[in-house]
Amino acid sequence: MEGLRVEFLPPYSPELQPAERLWSLLDEPLVNQSFENIDEIENILAKRCNILNNMQKEIRDLTNYHWLKNC
Repeated sequence: MEGLRVEFLPPYSPELQPAERLWSLLDEPLVNQSFENIDEIENILAKRCNILNNMQKEIRDLTNYHWLKNC
């Protein structure tokens, strides 16, 4: 891959992958549930994504590391 440099991250580095901190918000309605089919899961996730879209401040607070702004 010309012009690209691959950087490997440590096995567990949530501070380098801020999106990792969002999984608990996304999978909350799925935990300890059983579903009839994939469409049911997709509908629940779509609703949850709409809710998360209105939680921008909370998401920013979870993922906005103070040092990341200076990178």
